[in-house]
Amino acid sequence: MTNVIHLWAIFLGTFIGLLPIINPLASAPTFLAITEGDSEERRREQARKGCIYMVAILVSFLIGGTFIMNFFGISIPGLRIAGGILLCGIGMTMLAAQKSQDEVEREAARRKVDISFSPLAMPMLSGPGSIAVTLGFTSLATHWIDYFAIIAGIVSVALITYVTLRLSGKIVQLIGPVGVNAMTKIMGFLIMCIGVQFVVNGVLGIATDPELLRGIKEVLAAH
Repeated sequence: MTNVIHLWAIFLGTFIGLLPIINPLASAPTFLAITEGDSEERRREQARKGCIYMVAILVSFLIGGTFIMNFFGISIPGLRIAGGILLCGIGMTMLAAQKSQDEVEREAARRKVDISFSPLAMPMLSGPGSIAVTLGFTSLATHWIDYFAIIAGIVSVALITYVTLRLSGKIVQLIGPVGVNAMTKIMGFLIMCIGVQFVVNGVLGIATDPELLRGIKEVLAAH
C-alpha cells in the first residue's frame, strides 16, 4: 500500500510539476503561428510528432541526463542560455516573416519545413525548465519502477498537450489568415522576450552559483 502511494505521489508530482511549465495553452497560439498555411492534416502530424519528440527528450534526460550533462560539463544555467538564444532567433524570424505573393511557392516551401522537433519539441515543449524538473525527479526515484511512474506523468502531460494543439486548429478558421499573420508578429515578439528572459535567468544562475561566490570571496580575501 505504501509503495502504491509512493508511486502515485511521484506520478502526480511529475504531472503537476511539468504541466504549468510546458503550458500547452500558452503553446497553442505559437503553434498556430509557426504552422500558418499548413493543412489540418499536416498540423495534426506536426503536433503528434512534436509531442512524441517531447516525451523522447524528457525520458532521455530522465534516464541519462545527469550523466550526459556531467560528461559534457553542461549546467542548467548553460542550458537556459542556449535555449534562450535559440528562442530569440525563432522570434526574430517570425517578426521578419513576409507574406509571399506566390501561394504555390509558399506552400511548397512550407512543406519542406518540419517544426515538430525544433522549435516545437525543443525548446517550446521540452525546454530548459521542463528538463530541469525532469532531472529533479531523478532524486526521488529509489527503484526502477519509480522511473515508470515519472514516465507515466510525462506521457500524461504529452497527451494533454497533443489534444490542446489539435484543438488549436479551430482558431485558425475563426480568426482567418490576417489574424494569424498578426498573431505571428505578436508571438514572435513574445518568444523573443521569453528567450531574453531565459538568457537572463541563465546568467543569474551562473552569477549566484555558490561555488563561484565562494571563489570570489577567496580571491578578495587573498588580496
